[in-house]
Amino acid sequence: MTQAAVTTDKESKVHDRSVLAKMLMKAFDLWRVASEDQLALLGLAADNRAALSRYRKGEPLGANRDLLERAGHLLAIHKNLRLLFPHDRDLAYQWMTTRNRAFDHRTPVEVIREWGFTGLLMVRAYLDRARGG
Repeated sequence: MTQAAVTTDKESKVHDRSVLAKMLMKAFDLWRVASEDQLALLGLAADNRAALSRYRKGEPLGANRDLLERAGHLLAIHKNLRLLFPHDRDLAYQWMTTRNRAFDHRTPVEVIREWGFTGLLMVRAYLDRARGG
């Protein structure tokens, strides 16, 4: 592989992580998730608000496996909600911050904050099952 090909591949990955960051920030805005919760959903420290600011400006997500996996699951949750509620975007966007009997009357955001990555997988699995997937 030539040096130019390696550079292009790295640039492509950085671009992809930048697109992911923008998509996540848009989802968080639509869900109306507080900054502290956004950090928790991403598995970042509660005092790392600077990261959110950077992502909003289009900087790429870090090349951290945990962060990228969380991003993938969060975007899958967003997609599932849009597919489950195609005619009611308000319901789709409020779902993450609405109490749910399936989660002992906690919100999906609270489940993820409490259980971390496991909670994220629980919320995603719940929506996957609801979609029949």
